[in-house]
Amino acid sequence: MDVKLRLLRFNPESDDKPHFENYEVEADPMDRLLDCLHLVKWQKDSSLALRRSCAHGVCGSDAMVVNGVNALACKVLIKDLEQPIVVEPIRGLPLIRDFIVDMEPFFAGYRAVKPWLIVDESQHEPERERLQSPKERERFDDTTKCILCAACTTSCPIFWSDEEYVGPAAIVNAHRFIFDSRDQGSRERLEILSQRDGVFKCRTAFNCTAACPRGIKVTQAIQEVKRAALFQSF
Repeated sequence: MDVKLRLLRFNPESDDKPHFENYEVEADPMDRLLDCLHLVKWQKDSSLALRRSCAHGVCGSDAMVVNGVNALACKVLIKDLEQPIVVEPIRGLPLIRDFIVDMEPFFAGYRAVKPWLIVDESQHEPERERLQSPKERERFDDTTKCILCAACTTSCPIFWSDEEYVGPAAIVNAHRFIFDSRDQGSRERLEILSQRDGVFKCRTAFNCTAACPRGIKVTQAIQEVKRAALFQSF
């Protein structure tokens, strides 16, 4: 079938601002959008710039706005998209070229919440593994699924207007450790998230939950972190 694509292009060396360009490729209805973008790059215009790696919805590098909705290009099937398929870079992050954005503001928010296991520093080599029950593991299972694609954060209207906001993905990754029974840094993270640019900036728009390609209940996780910050319950 013929697939019509309308791609937002931007080359900082030659363009004053982004502009749309139209392409047409031959593809199977079961092909993914990423396949069609590859055809454009390999057969139509080698200057097209995009990030991609695993092509199986695991690396999270090919997040884009597809027909107005954040998605991973490698997970969206052509048969499910209305044509012409309009593809834009994710919003709220500085545009570098075509579909490539500067991810540093996103990762700055991620690093700010200390997304790693914090334990007693005197126990560098514990005598045994840190055990937890299946129920304790289940408490934060959903938020372990994050692949840092930024689809949730860049769908958030608060993040669009204030890049200092840590964003949904950072809060999701904080949740994963706040509720981990082995972790000893929950109070420290909640103090960070209680600051001006933390969790209480969320206005519960649910955009983040709708955008997550992994099906994480992002808004629910944010509300649980809010309650933990208010009542110190974790």
